Amino acid sequence: MSHITQSVWVAGASGLVGRALLQELLRTPLQVHALVRKPIAELESSPRLRQHRVDLRRADLGGPLPPAHALYICLGSTIAQAGSREAFHAVDHDAVLNVARAARVLGVRRCAVVSALGADRHSAVFYNRVKGEMEESLRGLGFERLVIARPSLLDGERAALGQPSRLAERCTLALLRPLSGLIPARWRPVRAQRVARAMMLALSQRGPAVQVLESAELQTLGAS
Repeated sequence: MSHITQSVWVAGASGLVGRALLQELLRTPLQVHALVRKPIAELESSPRLRQHRVDLRRADLGGPLPPAHALYICLGSTIAQAGSREAFHAVDHDAVLNVARAARVLGVRRCAVVSALGADRHSAVFYNRVKGEMEESLRGLGFERLVIARPSLLDGERAALGQPSRLAERCTLALLRPLSGLIPARWRPVRAQRVARAMMLALSQRGPAVQVLESAELQTLGAS
């Protein structure tokens, strides 16, 4: 058995991209630490996967965590799911920053995060503005390498993961899937597995301090 020398954190392991990311990471020799709000029985069973219960509202996440060399953040919600704009901001901005800051305190130097197509802190659209503010806040933490993934509509089966249904997303996917070959790659729904693979590959490579992967790049890089 190969000796495990490196470990990673994954925040948001219960979501579409987070679950796909776990599957990909567990094919490597890495030790994977899933940061969860409550234990998730459905996560993959592996001696190299540990769940750590954290409080995403706290700057220290509620307690000591093992060191890691890289961090993957796949946290995300919708305004409808969160219940209010304030609650959405608390998840998609504040919780993301709490995880990232806690990682930096422990010396983590590489980070990949799931954002969204159209993220822009100056956007008139609240969702896109929060995502843009989150990106800007992460840039200020001084990661040696920060990979920002901006997928278009995520394609995957949330029900199979025990996630709440997103009616608008489900209806849009039903309409777009048959037409995917006709839709430009930037706007085409992207499979969660492709996003996960692209994030892993980009973070493992040399590159600029901040690299933004738009959805078309995620489609291409994640297909390899």
